[in-house]
Amino acid sequence: MSKFDRTGITVRKDETLWKGWSHLRRVTFDYRRDDGRETELVWEVFDRGRAVAILLFDPTRETVVLVRQFRIPVHLMGDPAFLLEVPAGGVEEDAPESAVCREVLEETGYRIDKPRFLFAAYTSPGSLTEKVYFYVATVTSVDKVADGGGLDHEHEDLELSEIPLDEALEMIGTGAICDAKTIMLLQWAALNRESLLRAVALQAEQG
Repeated sequence: MSKFDRTGITVRKDETLWKGWSHLRRVTFDYRRDDGRETELVWEVFDRGRAVAILLFDPTRETVVLVRQFRIPVHLMGDPAFLLEVPAGGVEEDAPESAVCREVLEETGYRIDKPRFLFAAYTSPGSLTEKVYFYVATVTSVDKVADGGGLDHEHEDLELSEIPLDEALEMIGTGAICDAKTIMLLQWAALNRESLLRAVALQAEQG
């Protein structure tokens, strides 16, 4: 039994501080510790909802398809602001699987069907509600049906990059890839490369 089985949380107030593309909230709550002591706490929560991210892997060349895009928070931190990332986006009203297929087509021009779900994770649970659903899909040149590059009306300006998996993994160590969701998916690929290639070979045999 964990000590947290004896704790209690009672939300007293949930206020909107700002609402636009995202939602900033101030939550006041009572936190009762396992020894019975109770404290009123106030936390600011940045509400981002659900999101998806996917690793596109070309098994014929053992490459991954990434997108480079501008990130203002990174720029404000004083780091190079054009990050290499896996395709990703908000779930909005779709199911996560539908959302990830939509984001892949918009950002990369690849059409995918039935991506493989891997896991879900909170990206920064101390302040963000964002829960990301992670996927992987295999692609080849025949799946490239559009230019990609993002949507003009959303002011997206993306550059596609196809990089050997081994090179992408090395770029984590040098800092050339520093986006958390991208690192998570690349590390998953490194740990599961043999099974991923076997699955692709089996699919080819059956197809």
